[in-house]
Amino acid sequence: MPAVTADTLTLPRVTPLDESTARTVESVTTAPKGFEGEGFPVYRAFAGVPLEVLDPFIHMDQMGEVEYAAGEPKGTPWHPHRGFETFTYLVDGQFIHQDSNGGGGTISDGGTQYMTAGDGILHIETPPPALVESGGLFHGLQLWINLPRAKKRIAPQYQDLQGDGLTLLTSADGGALVRVLAGSVDGHAGPGISHTPLAITHITLAPGAQVVLPWPAEFNALAYVLSGSGTIGAERRPITGAQLAVLGAGQSVVLQASAEQESRSPSLEVFLIGGVPLREPVAAYGPFVMCSKAELIEAFEDFQAGRLGTVPADAIQPHRV
Repeated sequence: MPAVTADTLTLPRVTPLDESTARTVESVTTAPKGFEGEGFPVYRAFAGVPLEVLDPFIHMDQMGEVEYAAGEPKGTPWHPHRGFETFTYLVDGQFIHQDSNGGGGTISDGGTQYMTAGDGILHIETPPPALVESGGLFHGLQLWINLPRAKKRIAPQYQDLQGDGLTLLTSADGGALVRVLAGSVDGHAGPGISHTPLAITHITLAPGAQVVLPWPAEFNALAYVLSGSGTIGAERRPITGAQLAVLGAGQSVVLQASAEQESRSPSLEVFLIGGVPLREPVAAYGPFVMCSKAELIEAFEDFQAGRLGTVPADAIQPHRV
């Protein structure tokens, strides 16, 4: 897992807290497998979890981890979005992006792309031709973040945030690496601009290591395990790969890696996110997230009429071997 790493001895430490502030675990669910886009494998991280618990988040897929043979890497064709933001984080491999608003770029190991669909946008995410032809390891996440009603029709925006811009923290004993991918944790801000107050992190814990991570009391807290095993919450609830823990109220999140890990997963890797719930109606279908059925119908009609943008003349397309 070559996402951004660092010597933890040189990093800022999170504020020391005792476990009296720790959140307890409300539920643990296991993500089912599925397929997305042109057929790449995903784990549906939020399956079975009520939207009011996830708020302000809507949907999340763990893409891979998969070792592609030559000619196998897949992405998505051109498709529309309206009413929310997509946050894509790539742990291994490469994706190229292009959209109808002029945004685009290559996302590589440890990098993120933050796209505000807002009023409407067309875009494509696909592996670059060289990766399609060679095959290789691919692993990442895509998170959908709801926009408040007042911002659902704002102008689209695209942010290409490479891994060298991340904020890195560590635990008191240096056994945990906390990557602040977006938002702010313990007063340390990550890259990019979000229209919803939130925190998005990727935490790596060495075998046996523990972190008590300060977490804003007004945020919810959702912890998804990418790989490895350990415990979470004040009650030390066991958790392992492809499981999502929903945590209750509190001011910190406690994570501890098991002392022994499988050879394929030498550490506990956790995607910990949270934000201020919007507490607004949600009407979601396919690529659109709005507040009412009427707004969904309008989004589909606008897409069919070409009002969500047009595919650029120099458009990239999925590469075929």
